[in-house]
Amino acid sequence: MTDFENIYNEYFHDVYKYMLSLCQNETMAEEVTQTTFCKAMEGMNNFKGNCSHFVWLCQIAKNTYFTLYKKQKRDVSTSELDASLVALPNFENEYIDSETSKRLHQLLHELNEPYKEIFMLRVFGELPYSQIGELFGKTESWARLIFYRAKKELWRRLNEHKL
Repeated sequence: MTDFENIYNEYFHDVYKYMLSLCQNETMAEEVTQTTFCKAMEGMNNFKGNCSHFVWLCQIAKNTYFTLYKKQKRDVSTSELDASLVALPNFENEYIDSETSKRLHQLLHELNEPYKEIFMLRVFGELPYSQIGELFGKTESWARLIFYRAKKELWRRLNEHKL
């Protein structure tokens, strides 16, 4: 097996989950992930080793997605995100109706960065804190803290909205 085959086998699923957390569309996530690995294979000689292969691949994936997003001028609607709401810990039992689901997604999109992206990576992308921290050049503890703060803020805003 070549080095690139090893990289592909090791990281394909994680890069796919990362893309799915960003675009919330399985078909697009698959397409962007495939394109990412094609670009990575073509540019393997450009990999300087300043970061892990995973971080490098996620950067390529993110740039590919945003380029595609701009070309299509695609607006991710709340209805596309509803299906993924069941993955939300501590929210699924109390907030099942579609109106609350819609509100939760609106609130999520109102969160400042990096809270919004980290919440989406953790909940929708199901990435471990260690990989999230690595993506941001931070520690696993930092990723946990930011996720906790994002979750706490969403919870606060949801409860504020109910009152």
